[in-house]
Amino acid sequence: MARFEARTFEQAGETRVVLSGDCDLSVRDELLTALSAAVDGHPRVVVDLAEVGFLDSTGVHGLITAHHAARERGGRLVVVNATGAVATVLDITGVAALLGEPASPTVERRPGG
Repeated sequence: MARFEARTFEQAGETRVVLSGDCDLSVRDELLTALSAAVDGHPRVVVDLAEVGFLDSTGVHGLITAHHAARERGGRLVVVNATGAVATVLDITGVAALLGEPASPTVERRPGG
């Protein structure tokens, strides 16, 4: 099992939480603590999953719980950089659509302009 870690960084306009390792029942409390602190500290929280190798229902629940907490405070939590099996779990559960970055608006171009 890959060791779980949650690192938090303050950036201009947001808090970034970088998760790494396996995100399962054994790290539930650590995950919830990190996400809750991030949501309490800033209205925009970005959770980076690039380094997460495994995500089970406990991890999904933690993300959804943090999402609801952010919305209650008028904020937003988004998930970025999920790959492989983690991306599949997020897609199957609908969490990718719920917590993904909003699509950029399409810029309409006029002919000749």
